[in-house]
Amino acid sequence: MSSNHKSVAFYEAGSWYHRLKVLKEDGTTGYSKKGGFASAEEAEKSYRHCEEEFAQAYRNYHANNSTDFELREYLIYWLEEIYTPRIENTTRMLTAYTLYDLILPYMNQGVKLRYLSVEYLDALLEKVSKVCESAGNKSRELLNIALKDAVVQGYISHNPVPSTKPYKRKKANVIVLNKEELRIFLERASENNWYLEILLGLFMGLRKGEIAGLKYADFNLSQKTVTISRQITSNPIVPKGQGKVAEYQVIEKPPKTPNSYRTLKVPDAIMKEVIVRKTRNDFRKEQMGEAYIDQDYVSCSENGLPHATASFNTALTKLCRRAGLPHLTVHSLRHMYASILTEQGVPLIKVSALLGHSSLNTTFEYYCEVMDETEKIRSFLNNQFIP
Repeated sequence: MSSNHKSVAFYEAGSWYHRLKVLKEDGTTGYSKKGGFASAEEAEKSYRHCEEEFAQAYRNYHANNSTDFELREYLIYWLEEIYTPRIENTTRMLTAYTLYDLILPYMNQGVKLRYLSVEYLDALLEKVSKVCESAGNKSRELLNIALKDAVVQGYISHNPVPSTKPYKRKKANVIVLNKEELRIFLERASENNWYLEILLGLFMGLRKGEIAGLKYADFNLSQKTVTISRQITSNPIVPKGQGKVAEYQVIEKPPKTPNSYRTLKVPDAIMKEVIVRKTRNDFRKEQMGEAYIDQDYVSCSENGLPHATASFNTALTKLCRRAGLPHLTVHSLRHMYASILTEQGVPLIKVSALLGHSSLNTTFEYYCEVMDETEKIRSFLNNQFIP
């Protein structure tokens, strides 16, 4: 389980309480609360005991009423009561998205667990696979784990998922530094001219073009926010009458998607570095006079103009090679930022908004592979994410 602990106890009317799940006679779940505890610790202890009793009662009910156990009901129960206690927040977040947003909307009402067939599951996965590239593979993977557990619990005699049509796995290159690697990386980065850009990628999840497009006017020092409203990108120049690119021009463009327009909170350490960078750029402007082209860019060359679009990744490559670290790109920093958020329990829809993705499916596509990186992420999170 994740080390992040959220208290289930709350104080009300002179004593401590906790929420309570109650199994009704028809097998559905009711909700109540239980109080009268002298401390939060007592309430939490009672909560854990009640949760165990509820889980056992639920299992007993469905073991005795297996003919009425619906697939939908079992999958929800499996995720919340069986699977969640043994996985990390990252896996929980993305598994919940796979179940609630990909599988259940396409599932027929009233399908009984004991009547499941390969044909039905194939038809279900075929529909789900059309949602996004990873949907078929991840949904089949979830169903396989859930129905393996159903066999162990005696709800069904065999698991039909292995006989269903397989779907290709999209393997993303998710690089997550461990505690020591992250310490070395940030230590070396702090001595690098690209330190601010690195912090903006790793702790705010900004795209390379968004970082390059930032201007000092985008930052609100009193509110400690930054507004993303443009990006810097390369524009190929093809001379008239020629069939090949002669050069690439660095230009300003709107953000990648409409959802990429966003205002984000800026950590104090990053805001401090923005001020340091402003002082440095102002000094250059004073020294260079008219040779300095002031367009208010935060990340810029010595003359004030934007860097070449490959410059940031080139700097990261050199930094990692000299430090003996895995090769990172700006997109790697963005991957790690998403991993941080999901491991800390931030809902996927909020992760999607912070990253400026066009849709929730885009976020799922990019980061579903962190489900397979549990050990690396746990090690990574041993260190608090404070630049």
